[in-house]
Amino acid sequence: MLEEKLERTLKLLDEDEKGGEDKEESRSSSSSGDNENENENKASPTSPFDLESSYDDFLLKPESDEGSVEYKRHLVNPSARNFEKLTTQLLWRLNEGGGECLYEIGVDDDGFVRGISEEEMKFSVETLEKMAKQLSAKVSEAFERKTSEKERFAKCALVRKIFPKEANHLELRITTVGNVDSGKSTLLGVLTKGVLDNGRGSARANVFRHKHEMETGRTSSISTQIMGFTPDGKVANYQDERTRETHSLRWSEIVEKSSKVISFSDLCGHERYLKTTLCGLTSVCPDYAMLVVDSNRGGVVGMLKEHLGIVLGLKIPFLVCVTKIDMCADHLLQSTMESVLRLLKRPGVHKKPIIVRERNDVSTCIKTMAGDSDVTPIFQVSCVENTNLDLLRLLLNHLPSRRQFDVQKKKTQNGEEEEELEETTNKHGKDECGALVHLDDAFTVNGVGTVVSGVVTKGSISTNQQLLLGPDSLGHFKEVVVKSTMTHRTSVLKAVCGQSASFAIKAKNSKEPVHKADVRKGMAMICKSLHPRATWSFEAEILIFVSPTTLTVGYAPVLHCMSVRQCARICKIEGKDVLRAGDRAKVVFQWLYRPEFVEEGFRVIFREGRTRGLGSITKVSFDGDKQKSWPDSRKQLHGTNMEAMMNTATATKSAG
Repeated sequence: MLEEKLERTLKLLDEDEKGGEDKEESRSSSSSGDNENENENKASPTSPFDLESSYDDFLLKPESDEGSVEYKRHLVNPSARNFEKLTTQLLWRLNEGGGECLYEIGVDDDGFVRGISEEEMKFSVETLEKMAKQLSAKVSEAFERKTSEKERFAKCALVRKIFPKEANHLELRITTVGNVDSGKSTLLGVLTKGVLDNGRGSARANVFRHKHEMETGRTSSISTQIMGFTPDGKVANYQDERTRETHSLRWSEIVEKSSKVISFSDLCGHERYLKTTLCGLTSVCPDYAMLVVDSNRGGVVGMLKEHLGIVLGLKIPFLVCVTKIDMCADHLLQSTMESVLRLLKRPGVHKKPIIVRERNDVSTCIKTMAGDSDVTPIFQVSCVENTNLDLLRLLLNHLPSRRQFDVQKKKTQNGEEEEELEETTNKHGKDECGALVHLDDAFTVNGVGTVVSGVVTKGSISTNQQLLLGPDSLGHFKEVVVKSTMTHRTSVLKAVCGQSASFAIKAKNSKEPVHKADVRKGMAMICKSLHPRATWSFEAEILIFVSPTTLTVGYAPVLHCMSVRQCARICKIEGKDVLRAGDRAKVVFQWLYRPEFVEEGFRVIFREGRTRGLGSITKVSFDGDKQKSWPDSRKQLHGTNMEAMMNTATATKSAG
């Protein structure tokens, strides 16, 4: 009955949006539909997405020439020439998907699920396996689609490349957000360790980093956990997700067995640690976000709405997990689901929710989440009874890579830059030219030296490559050499674009060594061919989410941009004198303490008290680099006052 009530609520929400029929008539029609379902032995209800009139079980979106999804009516006994063409086509799809792709067998190019006979399906799968073997890939069945005739079949197959040990695997980054005590750490502990929770938070002990987190049960720092998937789609972290594992594998063992690794970032839910959550959302560069909701609260409460607003502002696709359904009363679960559905369908959010109950619902979400689609899957899970966790793992296994970091092209201004660019390419390889990594941490390892970590957003970085590290407090860059590289605690020869990695570095000039104190969050390692420059000021187009007061020139909030976190002063507001909540404007910011390396297109989030805003950098200015910054003038004034006070005190003491 609970699922039927949720369906009824969603129908009412759809009719409110479309301004359709009267609510009382829709309630009566829904109740009559419920009675019919009960008479038909309680047939399984449709998902919310199925209620849309435009949805057809037997019609998919037309095939696109780009992307990692391929439609094939059949692959029965192709000729040698056609087999070679099909293999080349499979290679193209694998490259588009970063090492994995989906093949829809029994589907026409226009998206119609026609279906084929059982024997044709058998031969088609065998042909696909032969094609995959030629490319060192493996085929696993993902879903079975519905057809108009029961004797005809259509399947969706996952093709995943088998990476050698020295090669780089496919990596996705997912952050967990939500209100405090909603079960984020417990959910990650169950997914990554294979240990079901005992109902009192035993699974989250494997995720916490500090003693006070275990005592309070609340996350106060960013914790990273990984989950690997083998080429045939099985979880590499543990043998069986239905049993409690007695031990967990090391990260290097998981990476060695995996062709796809998902890196989870467990963020804070308490309002006190909002700045840590913002750093996690901006510096980690997540592909997706997991919004965790506590079903026992009876609605959407706390920091959930603010986290959702940040995720929407950063344009990060997300999924929703409603936790603790094993201990939740039916009326509280119903109230929570109604609040979540209402929140997702509000203006400004405008998402199309799918309550995932079966494998076909997962297949609907996979092809739409990576793009600009408004489809949002909702999972009702229990970390104690293992409810619907298999469907969540299935979605994680098939999630496509969303980010394409290295699509930006280098613009050269004269012939000298072009020659230098060509020389760097010949020396290090085309993909290593223009490498860029934003640093989010630095530490010292005995016997190794200074180690920095971050996300590679352009090119690739390999051992013995020379890069520029900076900017420092004066805006200068220092030449460094990469001694070794590791990803997920595993040594590799090269870290490619889109991966998070750590690098052991040393200064090119041995007389100027690089220490941990010389590296800070917000710095970057950049290839010389990019000719990086630090800037004091930049222009951004911003939107004020919440502000209890007006914002004017001179207002100085804390800005988060990639791994940078620093106060910046508003120097100019175009077209307006003041800014209020809901206003959009182009604003010129100036860093207060040190210059930073930023580029056009970087997204910024700023906060100060209860004021929240978000924007995108539209122009980087280097005109003010020679101007004296505010901090220097204030320090000089402060020093002058101190000298005057000391002189006065000395004179008074002498006179006494």
